[in-house]
Amino acid sequence: MLQVNYIRENREEVIAGLTKKNFKQLALIDQIIQFDEQRRALQVSSDTLAAEANAIAKQIGELMKTGQKEAAEDLKQRSVAIKDQSKSQLETLASIETNIYEALVQLPNLPHASVPAGITPEENEVVYTWGAIPVLPENAKPHWELAADYDIIDFELGVKITGAGFPVYKGKGARLQRALINFFLDEAAAAGYKEMQPPIVVNAASGFATGQLPDKEGQMYYVGIDDLYLIPTAEVPLTNLYRDVILKEEELPVMNTAYTPCFRREAGSYGAHVRGLNRLHQFDKIEIVQIANPANSYQILEEMVKHVQGILEKLELPYRILRLCGGDMSFASALTYDFETYSTAQGRWLEVSSTSNFETFQSNRLKCRFKGKDGKNQLVHTLNGSALALPRIVATLLENNQTPDGIKMPKALIPYLGFDKI
Repeated sequence: MLQVNYIRENREEVIAGLTKKNFKQLALIDQIIQFDEQRRALQVSSDTLAAEANAIAKQIGELMKTGQKEAAEDLKQRSVAIKDQSKSQLETLASIETNIYEALVQLPNLPHASVPAGITPEENEVVYTWGAIPVLPENAKPHWELAADYDIIDFELGVKITGAGFPVYKGKGARLQRALINFFLDEAAAAGYKEMQPPIVVNAASGFATGQLPDKEGQMYYVGIDDLYLIPTAEVPLTNLYRDVILKEEELPVMNTAYTPCFRREAGSYGAHVRGLNRLHQFDKIEIVQIANPANSYQILEEMVKHVQGILEKLELPYRILRLCGGDMSFASALTYDFETYSTAQGRWLEVSSTSNFETFQSNRLKCRFKGKDGKNQLVHTLNGSALALPRIVATLLENNQTPDGIKMPKALIPYLGFDKI
């Protein structure tokens, strides 16, 4: 959540940033500034009344001691009037603060200066490409056909049990899921991340703190009877571990990782591009999260990007890194790098990871701070990344490694799998 002081002091910069993010409700900025002016003026008046009330109370005491009861009674009448006026002002002040809050929660984070302008995914900036795209025979199959041929993923069985977007993994398909989860977690541990096992349902306060709520797109599954939400990513519970926490500067950065199933409604998703594993309602993912000192959070973001690169290269998958344009970024992100692997059988790039710096947007909602060496509390920066999400990794592994004799597995996975081919 953006801070009122920053908006007031940097109006033009805020409007330019929101415009880059393709945010249309720019009138909210002047509304917030106007509300804040009213709030500040009212606060001064309220403080003045409080000071007058304190002074009168002291005078009344002194008059009563000297027997000047009539003068004391006159001041008591003024004291009653001040209390009524103060009560009215405090009620108005609370209403104004509610208006400011309701406007602030509608504003997305401001983009970092390096974020390119643009609205659509086609305007994202390709910053790095690695690996040769494999050449497959003309009869190469997409992963959903390979999954059926080798009986490793059953999409129809998932439809029967739950509905579309909830596949059943079978035999070596289930083993591949488990192997990838363990491999990704071991890579995160080797990089210094502490493994956690958080809840996979969260309350509304947690969803709000990381920017998933208010859920404008309706992407979260809601458990109405308990007022809880199924998590769309482990980012939500991992980051909320530090809600209302003041850390010591020497404790930063905090580095956590977790494997969780993730749940997304993906409302409005349909068509050939969502076939098979391309877009699911339930999927497995390993998340990495850092709570960082603002002084070096962008260096940490680059380190997180290199971590994801290392995993993809060990999996021998061709990939590219995109710096997302303003209009394609998430609500809470200041800078996001997307990773895509190339699906040879489908002939297109598939997103497999997003790695982002949220600066103080989440920490302001979290009230997560650190005490600096000067003794003052400052908001931390929060960062996270998918390292990695499984579905499209599995899709590209199956498609790119298909041969007439089966599907070869990358060397890095063989110790986890116990076999080298499906």
